[in-house]
Amino acid sequence: MAEAPPRRTLFDKVWDAHVVLTREDGQSLLWIDRHFFHEGSHHAFAQLRARGAKVARPELNIGVADHYVPTRAPGRGIPDAGVAGMVRGLEANARAHGTRLFGLHDPRQGIVHVVGPEQGLTLPGLTVVCGDSHTSTHGAFGALAFGIGASEVAHVLMTQTLWQRKPRRMRITVEGRLPLGTGAKDLALAIIARIGADGAQGHAVEYAGSAVRGLSMEGRLTLCNMAIESGARCGMVAPDETTVAFLRGRPLAPQGAAFDAAAEAWLALPGDEGAGFDRELSLEAGEIAPIVTWGVSPEDALPVTASTPDPARAADPSRAAQIRDALDYMGLRPGQRLEDVPIDRVFIGSCTNSRIEDLRAAAAVLAGRRARVPGLVSPGSSLVKRQAEQEGLDRIFQEAGLEWADSGCSMCVGMNGDLVPPGERCASTTNRNFKGRQGKGARTHLMSPAMVAAAALAGRIADVRPLLEGRG
Repeated sequence: MAEAPPRRTLFDKVWDAHVVLTREDGQSLLWIDRHFFHEGSHHAFAQLRARGAKVARPELNIGVADHYVPTRAPGRGIPDAGVAGMVRGLEANARAHGTRLFGLHDPRQGIVHVVGPEQGLTLPGLTVVCGDSHTSTHGAFGALAFGIGASEVAHVLMTQTLWQRKPRRMRITVEGRLPLGTGAKDLALAIIARIGADGAQGHAVEYAGSAVRGLSMEGRLTLCNMAIESGARCGMVAPDETTVAFLRGRPLAPQGAAFDAAAEAWLALPGDEGAGFDRELSLEAGEIAPIVTWGVSPEDALPVTASTPDPARAADPSRAAQIRDALDYMGLRPGQRLEDVPIDRVFIGSCTNSRIEDLRAAAAVLAGRRARVPGLVSPGSSLVKRQAEQEGLDRIFQEAGLEWADSGCSMCVGMNGDLVPPGERCASTTNRNFKGRQGKGARTHLMSPAMVAAAALAGRIADVRPLLEGRG
């Protein structure tokens, strides 16, 4: 009797389908289906020029202007000559090698991890890479997606392949329903707080369970975006009817009968029953409350009703030192109630939380109310901006006292003119609260769009749940 084939996880299926060959040292050469590049990829193109090389498969490489582009300059002008040169360089490299480009003045321009899914370039079962750590976002479609370095970008450009060592497999199962006032961002932060910033190191994480299946595609994108903050190599969600519905009719996705055939293959991708994982973790969605960070790592996260930790109570001396250093940088006291922490400004945007669902969640809290602090709202793409304006969300933000900007990475990364001033405290929908991430000396508290809206109204960290009462 023939031996039954081994049971494989979603990750195994996608990995195995892309292995060209495997070396004796265990590394595999993977075929890459989609490679996104942005302004920061100029070093890789310089390597191509130095070798006299060309892009091997131009149709599989897509340029996007996002990290350095201005979001508040009239006509999207770039006053900084160096930055302007980088954006022009992106356009020149795409033109010289015949690749697709979503440039600064393209009506579809936006953050790479928003544009790819929005256009239907990100599809289940593909390998997706980009010179950006949050490429894990695309795993929400059941794609194998991860960030790569400059030399790897050059390798992909020249060969459309990449050497990788197969990571271990981890499944995080979340059952139940997320309570009112909580969403994918709270779930992501709760996971990271539980396992730590390196808790999934060396693993490909598959998110599963009824709570994950209940998320919209926007929510799944947020969850997989934050996978990298737990040390994971990538995050994935198995494709299902929600995935198919999102992709149907996308401009660059398959169309007609080709789409129906592709959808059938996508729905066969989920892992086999009984497939093994190297690690398992389970959570109950109903136990998750709105989460905020208090320190300088995404793992420094607590329910909004909690208080900052006391380093004197930490059992591990090294952890005590970390807590002490984080509190000092953030200007907080041990045991301070998070809801007593004042906020100087807010930011809604980034590849984590800038899609239409995110903007709607924040607007639902802000509608008819006035913010106590200034803030900036930067949609994830020009198309998201257009849709938000059609729905009147821009007016809600502006009437609340927040600034409505163009699309781009904006205040997430502090390299495009959108900065948090030194010493100021920002409630932010971004993915990292590292020291100086949003500007030198900036203090960042990560939270969901709805929680940022609540902080804007209160002028301090605030629980959004009372503000949602009577608002459906």
